[in-house]
Amino acid sequence: MKNNEVLIIGGGLAGLTAAIHLSKLGLQVTVIEKNSYPKHKVCGEYISNEVEPYLNWLDLKISDLKPTHITKLEFSTASGKTIKSVLPLGGFGISRFALDEYLYKKALENGCKIIQDNVENILFKDNQFIVTTNNSILKSEIVIGAFGKRSNVDQKMNRDFIHKKSYWLAVKAHYSGDFPNDVVGLHNFKGGYCGVSKVENNRINICYLADYKTFKQFKNIEEYQNSIVSENPHLRVIFEESSLLFEKPLTISQISFEKKQVVENHILMIGDTAGLIHPLCGNGMAMAIHSAKIVSELVQKYYTNEIKSRNELEEKYIYEWNLNFKKRLKTGRFLSSILQKPKLSAILMRILIILPFLLPIIIKKTHGKPIILNS
Repeated sequence: MKNNEVLIIGGGLAGLTAAIHLSKLGLQVTVIEKNSYPKHKVCGEYISNEVEPYLNWLDLKISDLKPTHITKLEFSTASGKTIKSVLPLGGFGISRFALDEYLYKKALENGCKIIQDNVENILFKDNQFIVTTNNSILKSEIVIGAFGKRSNVDQKMNRDFIHKKSYWLAVKAHYSGDFPNDVVGLHNFKGGYCGVSKVENNRINICYLADYKTFKQFKNIEEYQNSIVSENPHLRVIFEESSLLFEKPLTISQISFEKKQVVENHILMIGDTAGLIHPLCGNGMAMAIHSAKIVSELVQKYYTNEIKSRNELEEKYIYEWNLNFKKRLKTGRFLSSILQKPKLSAILMRILIILPFLLPIIIKKTHGKPIILNS
């Protein structure tokens, strides 16, 4: 007989959203998260409005956090050539510091159990998971993996992408300064690209992805930003006219955009754990939220016997993930490969200047339609 317990490893955006959804349906949810709340995270902090109907269904009042409302995109090449566009759906800017803590409190309000601990081992045996942490042993029939871009859990599971070298470094910080509330900027520079947008409390979030080979030639982040990132005139002005609000920028190394398995060792992966879209596409947070919805609806069907077996559950989840996200991830990898080649990037920019209607079409390729709710 199936029980109604779900164990979620990782209490970030995807994990907490899934916890809130499943608990709303009456399931017993336990979340294991190694960090405490609130906590800043390396993230673009822009969310497409495609998830708005779903957030409303979850009874999440994101407006209480005072997010910025973003309606425009400004894109530039490394040389500073710029093209602007209206975002087809628009979105909002909110820090992970504020959003994750809000979701954490909502999950607790819904009756979820949240444990601050590190996962040491995951064993699947006799149709049940045994998850060992530093301080406890937990058992559950369903485990959802939401442990982010790169985790010690990935290493313990010996996932394929862990063995492939990745030369990407991500850097993020908040700044004070003058920047439009309604614009998200995506600016290319030699060996990387940078997202700039406002979040709550009039803060500017600057998050960029850098080629580590280029980065390691410099002594520190400040020198790298002054020498390489600021070669893009738009970024130079932003950095010169803004003040760092963090003690120092946050960094994550060895970020991989390799394909990941959506289900491994019978664990249902969501968010960045299942697949990471290039930050230049500006849609990672919306995809994380949407993937939480997909897995939660299927887990509910599994526990109500609409889905009869674990094998059927896994097959349906893989199908739904690919249906919603496979093309977006592929488009993200393709755009990244173009932007890393100056000549191709220049050609793309000339085409977009001549045919500006193409930019919203490209944006739509990396974004979804507003989420349709089944109930």
